[in-house]
Amino acid sequence: MNLDDTIVAIATPAGRGGIGVIRLSGSEARKIAIPMLRVKHELRPGHAVFCELVEPSQNSIETAGRIDEVVVTYFAKPHSYTTDDVVEISAHGSPVVLRHIVELCVSAGARLAEPGEFTMRAFLNGRIDLTQAEAVRDLIDSQTLYQAKVAAQQLEGTLSRRLQPIKQKLVELIALLEAGIDFAEDDVSVLPDPKILEHISSVCSPLNQLAASFAYGKIVHEGLTLAIVGRPNVGKSSLFNRLVERERAIVTATPGTTRDLVSETVAIGGIPVKLVDTAGIRKSADEAESIGIQKSMEALADADLVLVVLDASQRPTGEDAELLRQAETRPLILIGNKSDLGIRDQETGLGHLQPAEKWKLIPTSAATGMGIAELRTEILLHIGGEEASHAEAGFLTNIRHQRLIQDSIAALQSANTAVAEKIPHEMLLLDLYNALRPLDAITGATTTDDILNLIFSTFCIGK
Repeated sequence: MNLDDTIVAIATPAGRGGIGVIRLSGSEARKIAIPMLRVKHELRPGHAVFCELVEPSQNSIETAGRIDEVVVTYFAKPHSYTTDDVVEISAHGSPVVLRHIVELCVSAGARLAEPGEFTMRAFLNGRIDLTQAEAVRDLIDSQTLYQAKVAAQQLEGTLSRRLQPIKQKLVELIALLEAGIDFAEDDVSVLPDPKILEHISSVCSPLNQLAASFAYGKIVHEGLTLAIVGRPNVGKSSLFNRLVERERAIVTATPGTTRDLVSETVAIGGIPVKLVDTAGIRKSADEAESIGIQKSMEALADADLVLVVLDASQRPTGEDAELLRQAETRPLILIGNKSDLGIRDQETGLGHLQPAEKWKLIPTSAATGMGIAELRTEILLHIGGEEASHAEAGFLTNIRHQRLIQDSIAALQSANTAVAEKIPHEMLLLDLYNALRPLDAITGATTTDDILNLIFSTFCIGK
């Protein structure tokens, strides 16, 4: 793509709406927009102006036919999203009108923008770094307010600021070693091995902490899947409806009502949680029910977290014990549903569900809502949400960043080994540079065009 072109795109979602926005960016943006606007006041940087959108013609602009009433905002370089001249035309959200405005811009010399090209220009022009550019996409894709807040923090540069002192320490170590090699004959002291190891440790330690943050950051970014499993008629679908807070799954008194997987995504502590209601697990000769049970077992195996539901009003059965045995390899929460009916022999009953001491039983009643708040809290504890309010800003949410941090840590470990084995500093420096390059790649300082194209191709057109 030619970055000197003036580009245009519809910046609002497809479909009809009250407002639709056309974005023009480039040196010719203002020149392209003016002929199609009947304005009462001159376009001024940072001001929104009410205009009439007209068909450009060779005749007077005053006699040109009106298409729509619009509000136009002009951002003069470098004070714009892309740092180029930007003109945004807010028209009524008719797809026909918006497409026609784009056609007028293209006929006047603009080019249709590629996916993410506006944000790529902001990155290439130095307005934002690559972590902030990726945060723009995450902010657009946010499903919960907490995800949006985390993306907004990344957009402010929290990850870059957390990485900056780590990179600085690594660069200082490289400079000290380079100086010891280049100016050895000038009596510049060579850094002793214990000091080198101390410097490497001061870089590696915060990187390990950052890498560890990805476990929680991945859940924040991608959400998780929670499967609700149990015997027929223990109240799985009723519990599902309580968590979803609407009648999403069919509930009857007849065991085996649910034959297929029913799923819904809800926010729990700001984390998108995909709840999956499954068919009751039991031995069955019915073909349709058997297929549903097989899907239930697959959902159990694939879930990030499993809710195993027991009927608290009855003594646990052998089927309950078998289900727990199959689920114990997964992170799970044990639910005693129908607790409003009275817990019968629960302590004695749970005793043979070995190893029962591993799980805390949460009494609930899907019928009355009892215990649902406690269940949400327990789910939040399992996904780390309780620590979210105390989490350090700038944690990893992106797998690209996580892999690069791991690459840097691996190179530092190689440098540690090199020091222990008395390898010459010239070779040690290769490991240190190998540790620095991945950190530069996170912010985009050394990122290749192929990686940039891959990242920005996932953006929507118009951003």
